[in-house]
Amino acid sequence: MRRALSHMTDLAFELRTLWAAEILAPERPGRILRALMALRRWGPTPAAGYVVQAARAPQTPAIHDELGLSTYAEVNSRTNAIARGLAAIGVREGDSVAILCRNHRRFAEATVAVSKLGAHAICMNTGFAGPQIAEGCQREGLTTLIYDEEFSAAIDEVSGSVQGVVAWHEGRAQREHPTLEDLATGNSSAELQPPAASGRVVILTSGTTGLPKGAKRELPDTVASFAPLFARIPLRARRTTVIAAPLFHTWGFAHFAWSLSLGSTVVLQRRFDPEQTLAAIAHHRAHTLVVVPVMLQRMLDLPPQTLRSYDVSSLRVIAVSGSALPGELALRAMDAFGDVLYNLYGSTEGAWASIATPAELRAAPGTAGTPPRGTIVRIYDEAGREVPQGETGRIFVGNELMFEGYTGGGTKASLDGLMSTGDLGYFDQEGRLFVAGRDDEMIVSGGENVFPREVEDVLADHDAVEEAAVIGVEDDQFGQRLRAFVVVHEDADISEEELQNHVRENLARFKVPRDVFFIDELPRNPAGKVLKRELRAHKAPTA
Repeated sequence: MRRALSHMTDLAFELRTLWAAEILAPERPGRILRALMALRRWGPTPAAGYVVQAARAPQTPAIHDELGLSTYAEVNSRTNAIARGLAAIGVREGDSVAILCRNHRRFAEATVAVSKLGAHAICMNTGFAGPQIAEGCQREGLTTLIYDEEFSAAIDEVSGSVQGVVAWHEGRAQREHPTLEDLATGNSSAELQPPAASGRVVILTSGTTGLPKGAKRELPDTVASFAPLFARIPLRARRTTVIAAPLFHTWGFAHFAWSLSLGSTVVLQRRFDPEQTLAAIAHHRAHTLVVVPVMLQRMLDLPPQTLRSYDVSSLRVIAVSGSALPGELALRAMDAFGDVLYNLYGSTEGAWASIATPAELRAAPGTAGTPPRGTIVRIYDEAGREVPQGETGRIFVGNELMFEGYTGGGTKASLDGLMSTGDLGYFDQEGRLFVAGRDDEMIVSGGENVFPREVEDVLADHDAVEEAAVIGVEDDQFGQRLRAFVVVHEDADISEEELQNHVRENLARFKVPRDVFFIDELPRNPAGKVLKRELRAHKAPTA
């Protein structure tokens, strides 16, 4: 009886949330039937997203990019032709196909065409160097690499057994490999038969703490699995979303997938430019903007007159994830754009762990928020014991969207059915989660534990500082000492001693960096994460 009541409660929550998101809306019975039949045939795949939306709303704009506009019906038809072209060059059900593309329609077309064949789509980081691409191709057993022409030099190290297909290109130059347009030419755009087994989408981890690994997961069977997220972040059906976060990254790809469930229009730009992003929001009257924190920072660093020149009042959601969101940046963003900022803390492996709403970010800047419905987050010490509220420990998370394991074997550490995020954190007295940093980044200086995140946040709070990163380096006396790397605002003038005093006034003395290096910019990967391994190789100040 209790289980039945719980099921009914969950169902009521899902229906209420999907209705609020306008996913459940009156439609013609014929269109609903065609959409349901398509979903049943294709299962929870990117292919199903376009087949279903082409049946429900064929003339709805699906993608805006530098090449113009394509409707759901057009993308669906074109990917049928591309899939047949891929099959003609030997791509088969169960094969693994890498996609090395920036944010544009060809990424979507490649992903969907591969899905329609029942092959696995491996999303590759556009920041990978040639050896990383070659290693990824070998580890994932790739047969085909679909890539933007600008990466031609980087794929020279890939084995000759991997065939290439060009996605984005400029002009009509002679090429070694066929283009997606070449594969589509002459092939039928009629509907395909679904494969016997659905292919997966594999997102590679960022590789900031080691070699990138492929994280396997299947998409949920129904859109109801996203209800906990839609209940916290007010995404709405049939709206326009500007996805600035990289599509190869979990955060960008998730919104691409959610846009299919919502029947939304996505606006893509190959390269992020802060002013062009504002212009896109204003031009398309976008409802949602998807970014990583450094993108938000660069938009806010535009001159005030530039920010004011674009009408972005249509925004109802700025969805941010991918790396730590400093509290000072969250407040600046809400002061500039309104209380529409939502910060999701999660990982490639564990989907979401917590979500911070605008109200939570106002009340406790820097918080990662609270777990959404159906997600469990616990904090454990090194001995595997749950720590009291307020104490820092290892963060573990559990929900129905966790990954199935790495493609090369292995998984994350687990306790009590929950998976490690690899981060340290704590819950405050209001039940809000705070992330202190990676569990392998904790600095032990003079016997005291220091978490870089809190020092970084204090440095970033200084008016002269644009951003900062803190690492531990070897020290004969203390074991480790803190070293800060600081980027200051263009017209700022501040000394190492002034910044050390600023930290001393706000934190314990043992948390004051012994060294402060001023640099032009922090090294980051394309998803915006700071590459601290590069900072550790930094031997002397540049300024």
